[in-house]
Amino acid sequence: MTDVSSQFSKSESSKGTRTLSILVENRFGVLSRIAGLFSARGYNIESLTVARSSDPGLSRITMVVRCEPLLAQQILKQVDKLPNTVEAVDLTDTNCVERELILVRVRAPEGKRTTLLTEAEIFRARVVTATPENYVFEVTGDSGKVEAFLDVVRPYGIDEMVRTGKVALHRNSTAKLTEKGEAV
Repeated sequence: MTDVSSQFSKSESSKGTRTLSILVENRFGVLSRIAGLFSARGYNIESLTVARSSDPGLSRITMVVRCEPLLAQQILKQVDKLPNTVEAVDLTDTNCVERELILVRVRAPEGKRTTLLTEAEIFRARVVTATPENYVFEVTGDSGKVEAFLDVVRPYGIDEMVRTGKVALHRNSTAKLTEKGEAV
């Protein structure tokens, strides 16, 4: 089995990623139009999460894209002009909270189960399910914590994993952001 986690790790740790937060009306086709702005320019969306916000009529889109800050700002200005867009900001260099969730199935041979559980406990990884052959762990944290956990369990053997992608929220709800993403 190919170790996809190491491939993602390399791209995630490289420079040039931007974390964008876009608040939109919960309408058909909005996500497609926004993603189209990036794909039309040949930029890959590395991570994408979308879910309803505290207002049931609005959804928050969190995207991680690999592009220069200036290009991100240009695209966000275009996103802001789209119908159904409420707010579009670059959170990369702001005071925000970022989290990611992974579920990972790790081989757990008989003689190493206790050691694996002890190491997982350091990361506050939660065992979601266990079989005689493996554990499925849930880990939530910033990308660095998730990557560090994967580095620790990789020698045991990762059978499969799934990641949510990054979600981010500005720490200060009353702060207004300038076009450069700076709090005022």
